[in-house]
Amino acid sequence: MKFSLTNLGCKVNRVEADSMGAALLAAGWEAVDKGADAAIVNTCTVTAEADRKTRKEVNRAVAHNPGAPVFVTGCAATIDPGAYEALSPAVRVVEKSNVVAECLGLTGEEYVHAPALLRVGDEFPTRVGVKVQDGCDNACTYCIVHVARGKAWSVPVQQVIDEVQAYAQAGVHEVVLTGIDLGAYNWQGTSLADLILQLRSLAPETRLRISSIELVTIDDALIEVLASHDGMVCRHLHVPLQSGSSKVLHDMARRYNSEEYLATIEKLRAAIPQLSLSTDLIVGFPGESEEDFAASLNLARSCHFSRMHIFRYSKRDGTPAAERVDQIAPDVKAERMERMQNLAKELRNTEAQERMGSQERILIEGDARGMSESYFEVRVPESAQRGALVDATLRDYNEKDGTFSL
Repeated sequence: MKFSLTNLGCKVNRVEADSMGAALLAAGWEAVDKGADAAIVNTCTVTAEADRKTRKEVNRAVAHNPGAPVFVTGCAATIDPGAYEALSPAVRVVEKSNVVAECLGLTGEEYVHAPALLRVGDEFPTRVGVKVQDGCDNACTYCIVHVARGKAWSVPVQQVIDEVQAYAQAGVHEVVLTGIDLGAYNWQGTSLADLILQLRSLAPETRLRISSIELVTIDDALIEVLASHDGMVCRHLHVPLQSGSSKVLHDMARRYNSEEYLATIEKLRAAIPQLSLSTDLIVGFPGESEEDFAASLNLARSCHFSRMHIFRYSKRDGTPAAERVDQIAPDVKAERMERMQNLAKELRNTEAQERMGSQERILIEGDARGMSESYFEVRVPESAQRGALVDATLRDYNEKDGTFSL
């Protein structure tokens, strides 16, 4: 039997999709791009653009796998299942926890959820994501993920420990801790910083990386963890900014203003001089003036981001921001997008030049590529062992493809 699997969206989605794939591979199925006996599309609904891509991928799955059921799951399917079921008789909207059972043709008591299978091997990333948190208690005015994912909850500490230890024993040298609001992790009083300390003690040879984390959840304990483990807790953070204007941040219902954001970043950099910082930023949010946009440019420059994921605001039906009458004209959004992208490139090149000649641990990912602690791609010898964690000096940054050589 054969399956195809398409994943859209965030790192949590990637972990969930890879878990589905691992379960089907363990059941003896083969992964293919087309001509499958069952197709899976794990959806994203963070923006209208994400919805558009999701519909495109569902239609593609139907076309490329004639006669096969297409199991549509994830955030977009949760928000509007009827819209996807209407695309084709082949489409079946299912809960993520039931996807594997549906593929295997089992229901109810016939299928018992097995423990998570390890996502290791050539089919999966060498940097393994482990979901420790899901859901969100915030309600940013541009976002509907809190509706799709529900209230915030945390994975039990021992369950996380067992999974990370299993990956460590399987030879995995980097685990990425993921969550929708990762910094909100709290299991019976155990915080994210507490969890990381336990994992470091029990899996000392495995590097830990924190995925996207909200500014307001970065506390002194977490800063100390990052500062005190010699890079085995990656001194890289992805801290969404979204806007450098306090007015726009208020309109977005973010939980900080621009001064608070900069103060926390300066505190981080004082404690962790090696810190590499990436972010998300939205341009063209409703009501964003040229002055607001200039504030975003200025704050991005002050924070010295090494990587910026820039998004042109896209209306998401069902959110307060989509109802606003002061939407920004498409040509203005496009022009601001270009200016912010130019700044992002400038900042990344500056960061790379400053890191040239420094030593970092590199995770070898295959295809003569690796990933540095600071989240730069590195060109490595073809002979480098996939999955190994090696100390190396960063040299010869190539601005064209954004990579270092050793």
